[in-house]
Amino acid sequence: MADRPSATHRVNDQEFTDAFERCAVANESFHHRDHVRLAWIYLSDLPLLDALGRFTNSLKRFAAANGHPELYHETITWAYLLLIHERMQRGPAGDFETFAGENADLFAWKPSILDRYYDREILNSDLARRTFVMPGERGSGVGARES
Repeated sequence: MADRPSATHRVNDQEFTDAFERCAVANESFHHRDHVRLAWIYLSDLPLLDALGRFTNSLKRFAAANGHPELYHETITWAYLLLIHERMQRGPAGDFETFAGENADLFAWKPSILDRYYDREILNSDLARRTFVMPGERGSGVGARES
């Protein structure tokens, strides 16, 4: 099932980014598609590592401002940003809607594109929530061990 569009899809990229970074977007109005759009905007404007830092900080601030800092998930955040970056490098799109149309698999939530790379037990682990866990061979349990 694809993620539903939100009210934020009607504003331009700058307005969208500004509103999100000010935490002026209602939590219930910020959906998976909006996460992908925000990552796409940052990656369009910034080098990869700068985009990763800004995206991570913005999502943490947003989660905390909405009273749910525990919702931030480092592995999911980084993995999506890196997948979006790779797709942008493979086939640059002039705008987000074109990018979205060419990369529909990034928008499906169940099943998620991350299911190709991670066992659910790894993504559900505390380790994956607090630090980026590299994808391993599916079924191997790689990354699931806490040290």
